Amino acid sequence: MLKIAVAGATGWVGRALCLAIADADELELVAATSRSQAGKSLGEALDWPGLDLIVTGNVREALAAQPEVLVDYTSAVAVKDNVLAAINAGVHVVVGSSGLSEADFAEIDALARAKDVGVIAAGNFAVTAVLLQRFAVMAARYLSQWEIIDFASDSKIDAPSGTTRELAHRLAQVRPPAPTLAISETVGEIDSRGTDLEGTQIHSIRVPGYTLSAEVIFGAPDERLTIRHDAGSGPEPYIGGTLLAIRRVTELVGLIRGLDQVMD
Repeated sequence: MLKIAVAGATGWVGRALCLAIADADELELVAATSRSQAGKSLGEALDWPGLDLIVTGNVREALAAQPEVLVDYTSAVAVKDNVLAAINAGVHVVVGSSGLSEADFAEIDALARAKDVGVIAAGNFAVTAVLLQRFAVMAARYLSQWEIIDFASDSKIDAPSGTTRELAHRLAQVRPPAPTLAISETVGEIDSRGTDLEGTQIHSIRVPGYTLSAEVIFGAPDERLTIRHDAGSGPEPYIGGTLLAIRRVTELVGLIRGLDQVMD
């Protein structure tokens, strides 16, 4: 049995993930964290009888249960400290939270290699989001200009989203875009052209009505290609991908970015 701890166990994805882990024959949920539900049984916190595990208030308490894998679905302000604490304890990590920068990823990778553990971080564990990345990488080999639009709810505090950060990172591995006019040549407010992330311009929109959407627009003379992922209001699309990452992460050393890196 692979022992799992879930940080953010009562959150949007965490709730469904805990139930899926409890249902899996080869996985054992040994710890769950939630600041708002600490001290309660997980069954009471999730309104799901039979889950007697006591919820802890933070990751360091959860690590005392000696999990082999920590899954983080917390928030942009907590995720880095949680991941580093787990790695320092020799625990493999699956990162579903957004908000990590390129510098954060570099630090995590170096520490994971030093501690001989694996980390899988994905901006989005939904299969359709993974396909968006894969198809966009294919398109970037043939089309030299693109920009990304990042849509999320008005309550999302980090920007760009983890999904679009990862998309920009993957596109940068192919080549930088080649705009007709350099962004520095913009006449007017240069911030209106979005933020530059690894060479790609990203425009983040935060308004009610969205859960999470990512759109990459490729352009060529007299033609255009748009590839878009839209998330619904439920967590189900993320569960299968997260379970796959949990099962694969113990085979790795260092950081792997993107679920597609371990799917094939």
